[in-house]
Amino acid sequence: MRYEGTVYRPPSEAYSLILQVTIGCSHNKCTFCSMYKQKKYRVREIAEIETDIRMAKILYGDVEKVFLADGDALAMETESLIQILALLYRTFPSLRHVGIYASPGTIIKKQPDELAALYQQGLTMAYLGVETGDPDLLQDINKGVSVEEMAIAGQMIVDSSILLSCTIILGLAGQDWGRAERHARETANLINRISPQYLGALTLMLEPGTILFRQMQRGEFQLPTSFEILKELKVLIEHLNVQRSCIFRSNHASNYLPIKGTLPNDKKDILKLINTILERKDERYLRPDFLRGL
Repeated sequence: MRYEGTVYRPPSEAYSLILQVTIGCSHNKCTFCSMYKQKKYRVREIAEIETDIRMAKILYGDVEKVFLADGDALAMETESLIQILALLYRTFPSLRHVGIYASPGTIIKKQPDELAALYQQGLTMAYLGVETGDPDLLQDINKGVSVEEMAIAGQMIVDSSILLSCTIILGLAGQDWGRAERHARETANLINRISPQYLGALTLMLEPGTILFRQMQRGEFQLPTSFEILKELKVLIEHLNVQRSCIFRSNHASNYLPIKGTLPNDKKDILKLINTILERKDERYLRPDFLRGL
């Protein structure tokens, strides 16, 4: 397969064929993200993508899962995406899942009938980086949309019947507990409005070259401690009141305490676990930093 630069995918797409239909991220201005800083955003030619699909068929035979990269593949013209989906399903008879990264700014530019058409053509899941529901913090990290626009974007995906997987980032507010608590509470409120089928909580890991990393170097930002992150997670879970069954994961490599469950059914058990760790203040229950890639 042909790839340009480093290619990223969600953890749940570990066994998917990665098809790079766009290069980079159409927004690429978030203060915490370094993933696409070395790339200039562009949409690949359909002929190139078709060649890659034929190559994949030769190399891998039939596949069941495909992930469309890079950072905001949904920014492609809808008709082009439909053309790609049709070719994928013709090429791979066993194909049952096609996932895609989607930025909020791109989603709200689509018409509802466009998203519905993508679902009808076999787009099964979209991954949306919500990050935070705090309006001030959302602006600080330069996500490019307001909280209201983020809510609309998430709701548009849900209404289209495409499965929605949202991610939020613990630690974005730094060591200011008042701000961190507001971040957790308002993020939960936003997720409640969107009501996605999947929710992942990551922990902030500062990457060299990002604006937030440089702010830390200047002493303008301090990473929270592991127990401050757990307190933030506790507030988030306490305020999550999703209206549908939501698979929750906080077991990414960045997280101090691996947690998985289904909300709202496992809410009490998750809170019990977090409270137990916070009461004991025993770091043996937490992943050490070297296991988190720090």
